Amino acid sequence: MRKPQTTIIDLAKILKVSPSTISRALNDSPLISSEKKKQILELARSMNYLPNQLALSLFNKRTKILGVIVPEITSYYFSTAINGIQDMVADYGYKLMISQSNESYSEEVRLLEAMNLVRVDGFLISPSSNTTEFDHFKKVKDYGVPMVIFDRDCQGFDVDKVVVDDYAGAFQAVDYLIKTGCKRIAHISGPENLSTARHRKEGYIDALKINKIKILEELIVFGENSSSETGVACMIKLLASKQIPDAVFTYNDAVAIGAMQVIREKGLHIPGDISLVGFDDEPYSAYFNPALTSVWQPVYDLGMLSAKILLNHLESDKVTNGFRFETLKPELVVRETSKSIF
Repeated sequence: MRKPQTTIIDLAKILKVSPSTISRALNDSPLISSEKKKQILELARSMNYLPNQLALSLFNKRTKILGVIVPEITSYYFSTAINGIQDMVADYGYKLMISQSNESYSEEVRLLEAMNLVRVDGFLISPSSNTTEFDHFKKVKDYGVPMVIFDRDCQGFDVDKVVVDDYAGAFQAVDYLIKTGCKRIAHISGPENLSTARHRKEGYIDALKINKIKILEELIVFGENSSSETGVACMIKLLASKQIPDAVFTYNDAVAIGAMQVIREKGLHIPGDISLVGFDDEPYSAYFNPALTSVWQPVYDLGMLSAKILLNHLESDKVTNGFRFETLKPELVVRETSKSIF
């Protein structure tokens, strides 16, 4: 059975003073003599007194807790972003309450409501792949709780946002494949309702257009999610066509790894027969054989900048007008699954 915690009232009864005197002493008030403060602090230590954080948060109107909601916690991408958030807010005394939506809109709504009930000071949110309506975000915003959306955009919802330039990363990857001599370049896209998937597909299409390569709908396939299993299913579909692609640009590295497995099983060589480029540049990408060419994203910086923008709202007394939309630049990392430029 849990032992009852010592309270200010317990200390006051022992020393025969008012609870307000105890509170002032514990908060180093100049209204309490040094001798009395010493006596109260010694008793508090001996009785393992801990301040009631809930009561303090109600008094200060701050919990010093930030709510973080991401689609998944265990992935390299989001765990790295959370590390960036943590490192940014730690020196300001904030703690994180972290939850994952598992790409579920209804779970995201539930988590947001639960965190709002415990009065977190602000939110950092990467929306689920099924989030197409933003009433739950608007409700929190109307309460006056600051919020930053990161990684995935919520088009039409005005709030501070930090994203990576997915379009530029995709364009760079496909343009490089074209420069290596590839002409029949396929794309395995992510779920169509994800802003990241849409922007990467747009970058793929524009790179083909600018290089005057015909866009073939048969070479664009959509995955249900961003897993290796999706890469397997989509690559099987691409290789079933009469004329197979000579390169594949995938939504992310996990999809690329699934595609790589199918290409090998069909007896084809990478990059001799088919070049392959992923997106995210996860740590394992460099250790596959052949090592995966991928688009690196500044994920840690994404987390840090998102947290910094939120802190600006929380630590400043000034009311800011307008919203920030920050875009970070990705970079193509060329490895062994793509050919060298001629």
